[in-house]
Amino acid sequence: MAEPEDRTQGEQRAPAIGLLNQRSLHASIREWYAQPGDRFEVKVDGFVADIVRGDLLIEVQTANLYSIRRKLLALLARHKVLLVYPIAAEKHIVRVAKRGRKVLSRRRSPRRGTLTDLFDELVRAADLMKHENLALEVLMTRQEEIRRDDGKGSWRRRGVSIADTKLLEVVERVRFASKWDFLRFVPEGMAEPFSNRTLAQRAALPVHDARKMTYTLKKMGVIAEVGKRGNELLFARAA
Repeated sequence: MAEPEDRTQGEQRAPAIGLLNQRSLHASIREWYAQPGDRFEVKVDGFVADIVRGDLLIEVQTANLYSIRRKLLALLARHKVLLVYPIAAEKHIVRVAKRGRKVLSRRRSPRRGTLTDLFDELVRAADLMKHENLALEVLMTRQEEIRRDDGKGSWRRRGVSIADTKLLEVVERVRFASKWDFLRFVPEGMAEPFSNRTLAQRAALPVHDARKMTYTLKKMGVIAEVGKRGNELLFARAA
């Protein structure tokens, strides 16, 4: 597993039921960040922080950023917080038997995650990114998803459930120290004002993903809606 060049910070709480299959991923990321002197699972202001490093809290969240909104708002009132969120740039699917650990198959998923997948989460948590005490670090990773043939999973997977998710490697880390760092998603040199369609073309995204992006960036206050061209909304970088 790759070692970080300069370690970072975080915090934690007991996992929600929907995140139970992320336990190994969460623990591995926390271990990847760990430095001598760090304290783990420390109670802070009524919540449990994943890592306490001096006056910094590090929170590792592997899915559903909105679910920790209340916790983050409470901690951010008095503490600097680094929120860590992984995206699977590459995922291997391992299918195991109903009982035991016998591996039935292993394959690489054709889907490759990208940094813009972040907006699937941020679209519901954009206002958090405006807080001056919050920084976000995205880890682009290689992951292994363990699926169990137990008949308890989604019908889309024909009853196969996701038993766990494991970290194989961190391939890149991207830091957003403030809301203005999110302007990296607006292609350099793009004329303003711009529409969702123009952004989609320049950023090589589907239009619905561009809409999600502009909605989020507008909620953050880094771009503003400045008019319309026909039925298309127009945006520009905020002053």
